[in-house]
Amino acid sequence: MRVLIMSDMEGVSGIVVWEQVNGGAAMFEEGRRLYTEEINAAVRGAKAAGATEIVVVDCHGAGQGWTFNSLIPDKIHPDCEWVAHHGWGRYDEMWEKGCDACLLIGMHARNGTPDGVLCHTISTVKYRNLWFNDELVGETGVNAALNGHYGVPVALVTGDAAVCREAKSLLGESLPTVAVKKGLSRYSARQLPPIRARERIEEAAKNALTGRIQTVPYVPEKPTTIRIELESVDKLADFKGRPGIEITSPLTVESRAKNWLTAWNQFWPYA
Repeated sequence: MRVLIMSDMEGVSGIVVWEQVNGGAAMFEEGRRLYTEEINAAVRGAKAAGATEIVVVDCHGAGQGWTFNSLIPDKIHPDCEWVAHHGWGRYDEMWEKGCDACLLIGMHARNGTPDGVLCHTISTVKYRNLWFNDELVGETGVNAALNGHYGVPVALVTGDAAVCREAKSLLGESLPTVAVKKGLSRYSARQLPPIRARERIEEAAKNALTGRIQTVPYVPEKPTTIRIELESVDKLADFKGRPGIEITSPLTVESRAKNWLTAWNQFWPYA
């Protein structure tokens, strides 16, 4: 069994402020350690379920030289390999060669979620809202659609209670999730101690990958329209003149294509 782990940082137990997830900030090293150990828990669970190949992809944009490079190398579990400093969603080797399941670890809720800890939708460009056809999604939806394009199901989502709720709404109530914290505001949470959070993630990863995976690949309806509501009007300049892109209002742009990945690539050209 070949397992892909796509990870983010804001949904980790113990992390509640930007200073823990922004590269070079005062609390970033603490955040890196908490992040790495939750990934290790998922690796242990996947290994216990019989995974023969486990690849972890760091999907956290921390800024500076830490973008997609926030895991601590000499603390990473030896039973996996990991991809660092590669464009978000652009590592396709596992998908191309054949992947059995993806685990989404450390996820956060989409922008505007009242109880979403550090909630946002793609912080580098600050989308106010993102839709696939008429379905409002966040970064969990993007990761699920990337996997779904290649026929790979998401077998587990971990993060705060808000993103677990969001993921079940998108991927089905049967989706296994682990809520490691409950948001009290955007910058506070009631949390499981990290050791307990890791125990639950390890057990959930093992159970999710043992036997029949409970979810099916997420594939937005074809042809696909992706719509983005931008944070401010000046952001429109980034989209003018792009093939397949239409500016539909002072704050919205749309991409239409034969399938989701083609529509996404028209929006997200970053390698």
